[in-house]
Amino acid sequence: MAKILIVDDAAFMRMMLKDILTKGGHEVVGEAENGLVAIQKYQELKPDIVTMDITMPEMEGVEAVKEIKKKDANAKIVMCSAMGQQGMVVQAIQAGAKDFIVKPFQGDRVLDAIRRAI
Repeated sequence: MAKILIVDDAAFMRMMLKDILTKGGHEVVGEAENGLVAIQKYQELKPDIVTMDITMPEMEGVEAVKEIKKKDANAKIVMCSAMGQQGMVVQAIQAGAKDFIVKPFQGDRVLDAIRRAI
C-alpha cells in the first residue's frame, strides 16, 4: 500500500483517480489542483508517490516534477497525460518522472504504474 498525492486541476479527475487508488488498496493522503500546491503538499505530506497532471494553471506538471526532484531526488512521480501530449510526457520522464498513465484512466493501468513506481 502506498501513500499517494493526487495532482490535477480537474476535481473530477482527482475523484476518479482517488476511487481507483483506494479500491486498489492505496491511501490518498492529499490532493492538489496545480504544481505550486503540489510542491507544498509534497513537503508537508511526504507521500510515497505523486500522480501529476501535465497541463495545469499556476505551474505545469513538468515544472513541478523538476521542483519536487530538486527537493527530493528520490521522489516517485507518475505523470497523467491526455492523448497527444507525448512530447510533454518525454520531458516529464527526462525531468525524473517514473511512468505515465493516459486519460481517460483505466483502473488496471493506473494500479500497474503505481506498482512499478514503488
